[in-house]
Amino acid sequence: MSVAENLARVKEQVADAAIRSNRSPESVKLVGVTKTVEVERIKEAVSAGLQILGENYVQEARNKIEQVGGQASWHFIGRLQSNKAKYAVKLFDLIQTVDTLKLATELNRRAQPLGRVLPIIIQVNLAGEASKSGVHPAECLQLIRQLSEFTHLQIRGLMTMPPFFNDPERARPHFRRLRELSQEIAEAQLPDVEMHELSMGMSGDFEAAIEEGATLIRVGTAIFGERP
Repeated sequence: MSVAENLARVKEQVADAAIRSNRSPESVKLVGVTKTVEVERIKEAVSAGLQILGENYVQEARNKIEQVGGQASWHFIGRLQSNKAKYAVKLFDLIQTVDTLKLATELNRRAQPLGRVLPIIIQVNLAGEASKSGVHPAECLQLIRQLSEFTHLQIRGLMTMPPFFNDPERARPHFRRLRELSQEIAEAQLPDVEMHELSMGMSGDFEAAIEEGATLIRVGTAIFGERP
C-alpha cells in the first residue's frame, strides 16, 4: 500500500476508536513519526493530509524541515539534550519530551531572545524503565510547578511511552494512569499550565490510547511502513 493509502486507513481507525469512546474524531491529532523516513515519503503523507510530523533527532529534522518546509507542524518527540535546545527552539512548533528542570531552563533561556513562548509537553516515565526518559509520576506535579514560573514556556499536557507489549490491552493501564495524572495536575490549577494534551499511543496500540483519552498519537510504521 502507498503512504497515502496507509494514512487513510489509520485515519479511519482513529475515527472509529474516537466514536467508540463517544469522542469527536477531530479531538485526536495524528503525529506522523518520520524517524529514518525519506523526504519523498514524508511529502507524500503531507500531500495526503498529514498535518503534524514528529522527529526524534534535531539534525535529521533540520534537513527534512528545509525540504518539506512549512507545509506541516513539527513536533520533537525524541530525547533532547540540553546542548541541542538552541536548535530545537528554532525548528519545532512543540517539544513533547521535556522531563527535567535543566532542559526546561535551557529551552526557556533560548526562547526568550526569539520573543517566543514555546509550547511543551511533559514526558512521564510511568513504568520506571531505565531505558526511557521521563519524570517519575510522583515528581511530575512538583516539576510542573517549577516550570510554570518560566515566561517563555507553555505547558500543554503530558506524554508517555509505555513498555512494548504485543497485546495493546496491556498498555491500556498506562494510558489510563496518564489521564488520571493529568486530571490530578489540572485540579492543582497552576497558573499558565494547561492539561489539554495527552500524547500517548503508537502504531500498535493507538486505538486503546484513544479510548483512554489520547489527544495526540504518534504513528510511524502504520503510515510509512517498517523502517529499513
